[in-house]
Amino acid sequence: MELYGKKVKLRAIEESDLEMLRSMKNDPWTEEMVVGWCPPISTAMQKKWFDSISLDNNKMLFVIETKEEGAVGYTCLINIDWKNRKANGGIMIKNKRNMSKGIATDTYMTILRYAFMELNLNRINGSILDYNKASQHVLLDKVGYHREGVQRQAIYKNGQYHDLIMIGILKEDYMKKIDETGYWKRPIDGAHEFLGGGTPQ
Repeated sequence: MELYGKKVKLRAIEESDLEMLRSMKNDPWTEEMVVGWCPPISTAMQKKWFDSISLDNNKMLFVIETKEEGAVGYTCLINIDWKNRKANGGIMIKNKRNMSKGIATDTYMTILRYAFMELNLNRINGSILDYNKASQHVLLDKVGYHREGVQRQAIYKNGQYHDLIMIGILKEDYMKKIDETGYWKRPIDGAHEFLGGGTPQ
């Protein structure tokens, strides 16, 4: 299944995407901005990861595509808890030039719509580094996540410890946000051609 937003298409990860994903994860800027960390990833390691993801029924990963740039990153729902209807969610976007274009906001709005309206999840958890002001603006102000607490000095990066802001969004929070903003009622901002003339699903 492919998911369509107003600016992005979310699709399955293909083997041809692996080098893009590997280079993005090895990028020092990406490492600085994401909560987690990883050692340098080789081509073989990336391929082994790719071979393993189809075996995990509690994880869904999508490549983020735009009409102008093609593949620009990926988004995921992981640690899906089907009994309690919750998961962890996040995105990773390559290259600073793809920031401040509405890609992150549209990706979150699209993956959350899928999580809540198709998978029938009720809650998505997340976390943000204290200095990542851009992500805080997108998630808390634009998308509708709530700040739920702080883990003090939980993440070590660049020689110092940083606080981790814990966030979450419920289905009712998401529905309230789209009602307030009319997000899916607005024109598709030129994405009509990208979607082949269709309507977002």
